[in-house]
Amino acid sequence: MQQWRLTVREPDDRDGRDEGTRLDAARIGAELGERATLLQFSSAFCQPCRATRRTLGEVAAMVEGVAHVEIDAEDHLALVRELEVVRTPTVLVLDAAGAIVRRASGQPRKADVIAALGAAVRD
Repeated sequence: MQQWRLTVREPDDRDGRDEGTRLDAARIGAELGERATLLQFSSAFCQPCRATRRTLGEVAAMVEGVAHVEIDAEDHLALVRELEVVRTPTVLVLDAAGAIVRRASGQPRKADVIAALGAAVRD
């Protein structure tokens, strides 16, 4: 089984946030987390997606106010195209307001997810 390395593409503005793209509960089909949301794009036959689901679920369970939302890429093609999701799994880290603060593709390690959450959860 091939394990993908987490690659991060940060938005282009000064503080690392993509203020132009905000997602809300209506667009992703689930409530945003109080502090942050781990938004995962998956596909039915994607083996790394299963491991990613498990990792993101574990992180969301251990960090208060963080939600994990999984979207089937094939069922949401318009959103996939708009957000330029080119492979699964792709994970977008959203702040409390739904702004994309980090994006990554591949199967992440738990430590990478926790580090990426640091950009979204700023007290």
